[in-house]
Amino acid sequence: MQQVLSIAKRPHIVVGTPGRLLDHLKDTKGFSLTKLKYLVLDEANKLLNLEFKESLDEILNVIPKERITYLFSATMTKKVSKLQRACLRNPVKVLVSSKYSTVDTLKEEWYFVPADYKDCYLVHVLNELPGSMTMIFVWTCESTRLLALTLRNLGFKALSISGQMSQDKRLGALNKFKAKEFNILICTDVASRGLDIQGVDVVMNYDIPMNSKDYVHRVGRTARAGQSGYAVSFVNQYESLWFKMIEALLGKEIPVRTADADEILILREHISDSKRIALMKLKEDGGHKRRRKTEDEYEEEEEAPRGRRKPRSFKKSKGRR
Repeated sequence: MQQVLSIAKRPHIVVGTPGRLLDHLKDTKGFSLTKLKYLVLDEANKLLNLEFKESLDEILNVIPKERITYLFSATMTKKVSKLQRACLRNPVKVLVSSKYSTVDTLKEEWYFVPADYKDCYLVHVLNELPGSMTMIFVWTCESTRLLALTLRNLGFKALSISGQMSQDKRLGALNKFKAKEFNILICTDVASRGLDIQGVDVVMNYDIPMNSKDYVHRVGRTARAGQSGYAVSFVNQYESLWFKMIEALLGKEIPVRTADADEILILREHISDSKRIALMKLKEDGGHKRRRKTEDEYEEEEEAPRGRRKPRSFKKSKGRR
């Protein structure tokens, strides 16, 4: 409603995602881009991903052909080059070289973990940082939901955000995280750029990004505006090469950290049970491969009171191995 009221004031500049902008073009009375003079496509390489491409194509079809278009991209991919040829006439290209780095107030560490024990290391670190505002990055939309359900079954206040959610649902989840109703946000790289989230204490790379530059964008969610932050990566035997490429990009070695093997192993049974229950839940809801969950179901899931429980500490007991 606030956005509709703002649009009614006929602003000279409108900033938004393709999905939200398209929603207003279709549903907001009196809103039109027929007099558009300037179009700015920021992070163009990301806007061409599947979750944005269809909305962007629809917008490009209804705006004036006579306009000035600005295209910004961190990388010149084939998709960006194709969009450039389709949208720009007599383009002027400006290239800016820059060295990638992370800020001095960011503490960076990594664990070398067996692939089958990555969940255990994740929970181990979360137990060491109770209450911290944490963003956890994974590769796929399906993984965001599975990991969020698993962590909630363990008592953590976790929720997910991904490109498979509607714009309203993404904003809803984001606002719950900002309001600290949930302190753990599991997300894909769609959340690594452009989101204004204050007070993020920790960034965790559950899955190591295959594009080294995405690491910089991910960890840039914390240690902002001179504040301190912590970034930790869980590197398995299949991801070590990608992590070495990240270190090469940054021009430094990131300190490695170890954990007590007994403390890690004692977590496995609890986590396996929680993950099994999460997989059953996904299967009951139709499965992440067969159909998307309805918005009402997702809303009920995120409102579930699981987050009110205290996270289990899983401290080692004398009689158990």
